[in-house]
Amino acid sequence: MRFACLGGGPAGLYFAISIKLRLPDAEVVVFERNRSDDTFGWGVVLSDETLDNLAQNDEQSAADIRAHFAYWDDIAVHHSGQKMLSTGHGFCGIGRKRLLLLLQDRARALGIDLRFETEVASAAEYASEFDVVVASDGLNSKTRSEFAPAFQPEIDTRKCQFVWLGTHQKFDDAFTFIFEQTDKGWLWAHAYQFDEDTATFIVECSQETFDAYGFGEMSQQDCITTCQEVFKDHLGGHALMTNAGHIRGSAWLQFPRVLCQNWSHENIVLLGDASATAHFSIGSGTKLALESAMALAEYIAEEPSLQQAFDKYQDHRRVEVLRLQSAARNSVEWFEDVERYLHLDPVQLNYSLLTRSQRISHENLRERDPAWLGSAENWFQVQAGAASSETPRAPMFAPFQLRDMSLKNRVVVSPMAQYKAQDGCPTDWHLIHYGERAKGGAGLIYTEMTCASADGRITPGCPGLYAPEHEAAWARLNRFIHAETEAKTCCQIGHSGRKGSTRVGWEGMDEPLASGNWDLMSASEIAWSDGNATPRAMTRDDMDAVRDQFVKSVQMADRAGFDMIELHAAHGYLISSFISPASNVRDDAYGGSLENRLRYPVEVFAAMRAAWPQGKPMSVRISATDWLGDEGVTPDEAVQIAKAFADAGADIIDVSAGQTSSQAAPVYGRMFQTPFSDRIRNEAGIKTMAVGNIFEADHVNSILMAGRADLVCLARPHLADPYWTLHAATALGDRQEIWPKPYEAGRDQAWRLADKTAEGMGRV
Repeated sequence: MRFACLGGGPAGLYFAISIKLRLPDAEVVVFERNRSDDTFGWGVVLSDETLDNLAQNDEQSAADIRAHFAYWDDIAVHHSGQKMLSTGHGFCGIGRKRLLLLLQDRARALGIDLRFETEVASAAEYASEFDVVVASDGLNSKTRSEFAPAFQPEIDTRKCQFVWLGTHQKFDDAFTFIFEQTDKGWLWAHAYQFDEDTATFIVECSQETFDAYGFGEMSQQDCITTCQEVFKDHLGGHALMTNAGHIRGSAWLQFPRVLCQNWSHENIVLLGDASATAHFSIGSGTKLALESAMALAEYIAEEPSLQQAFDKYQDHRRVEVLRLQSAARNSVEWFEDVERYLHLDPVQLNYSLLTRSQRISHENLRERDPAWLGSAENWFQVQAGAASSETPRAPMFAPFQLRDMSLKNRVVVSPMAQYKAQDGCPTDWHLIHYGERAKGGAGLIYTEMTCASADGRITPGCPGLYAPEHEAAWARLNRFIHAETEAKTCCQIGHSGRKGSTRVGWEGMDEPLASGNWDLMSASEIAWSDGNATPRAMTRDDMDAVRDQFVKSVQMADRAGFDMIELHAAHGYLISSFISPASNVRDDAYGGSLENRLRYPVEVFAAMRAAWPQGKPMSVRISATDWLGDEGVTPDEAVQIAKAFADAGADIIDVSAGQTSSQAAPVYGRMFQTPFSDRIRNEAGIKTMAVGNIFEADHVNSILMAGRADLVCLARPHLADPYWTLHAATALGDRQEIWPKPYEAGRDQAWRLADKTAEGMGRV
């Protein structure tokens, strides 16, 4: 077979080596436009895992590469004159030029034809001459552009500007992040050593800072001089350098995230950055290229046809690419919004940076650097008001104060519909359900949405607070929880609006009752779906009546002994229907602009706040996005919504998302709604609760320690395990969480078993 590799970077060279090892008789030609010793990057980063994979593929080239690696174990963060250092991270770097020369030498030794200073005009020309054309022609792939209709590339240009520089300054064997504030904005650097004398030094900034400096109009030398001045305290008198002399004008770039729908066309296949990119902030671009090169060579050698090889290559490698791109997206978005985190204490900023991609979790950090994480956990507890301890507790066990309400920990049992009420009245089911979860160790227990009127119920099985018997039943439940546990209770008060008069969940979610339906009202005459009744648009009289119903429920909640209340202004229910433009098309003072759409929700909240004791806290649950793009509530608007409720007296915002339109297209995943909480908390400076597919103690601790929320709500985990908090404490080795006294014998056994498990895993 005859192979043409278009591009002599790491991807093209390593594929050539890999295929030649498997098919020694094949003719392999690498075409490269530049000279053999040209390179326009500085260092590249690989992991020990990638090096092991290289060794299994070609022991000789792996040994050559390993011999020239610079290793480091630490990550250093410089901010506000302080340096935070954590260890156990295990990186290795090598100069890009050195890597290319080593791969070139190995390719020549295997008889591969390397043709430098050869411009490739069209992949189609090579496709007629060679059996396989491997387009490893990089980020700006001509081949990808030439056959764009076949490859269907998606290119997302990211917000920040960056310039790739080098320096002879050394960075103490640590991957170093430096944040510097100037009169024109923040700049930050990603720096790491890759040989004895040289380090990569990537300078990055927002578009606003880029424009304020005028970097786009500067010469390369002026840019370098400016960056040297900004980072002079970290360069030890060394200069910054560029090797992009071939570029005229500014060498600044915006990173393009590339992902192709198809990776092959006839006998042409994409490889490396031509097919998919991973942002430099997670250092995985070269890793992806080398491992994809190995896989492509293996499949071509093994599969009976070229198309089968290409299909297997795309199917298998795409999974890994998407995984890394997801981590890279999290990482790049953190840096794009880094200015919202730079007010954090250096300890929390460091933690936030380390966990930004979600590839490193709380317990993973403990494995890497238990001493640093222990000190960080102790810092979190102390700033939360707990005493310093030689045995630090995880963030989820830190206390929390809202007005006069003190929570023993940060775990919240999220509202979950039970559909077991009778005529709006809670039953023994609710007593046992909420009582068990209170005994299970959570700091705050939420009721399911408790409705302000009979017609405000979602289903006939939903509870309310609009009749004396409701108040009595809730009072009984609160008496039990407060007498037997340390948990506090929050009543979530709402009105179903256009989503009401439906069946209980297991009989058909959001489906109308077979009979006995009640009238619906909403912000506008828009049905929830084609199968639901059309509500009437609320009149001012309706609005007054519903507001007063909310106030009556608040007064009942106080008498019933609740510690906190929440206005449900999310998920498409009545209050939410005013906020979302997807359900509010009014042309009066309550529709149109966000200010108008918030007018009635804030009015209701203010009336509730006035009726609720000043010492007791209030929250509001919002949908931070409708998942409808610009046609619905956006994350930008969510910040303004949160501010409006905070200005009206809300103590904390319960940040959910979606469920406001049947046309929504949510993007699911672990902790998928937490970024909305993160933004509101750190951009607006408002306390938040995070919700949404949070199911492990690791998730809870990561969210809290990184400052992405102040409280964390878990729903389904508490359905599966009412004692989730106590069991999580046991698994983490925490022996300070209090169990109910009748259960202490079970506690002791659970602790012994957990200690044995930990000892067997080498953790004790």
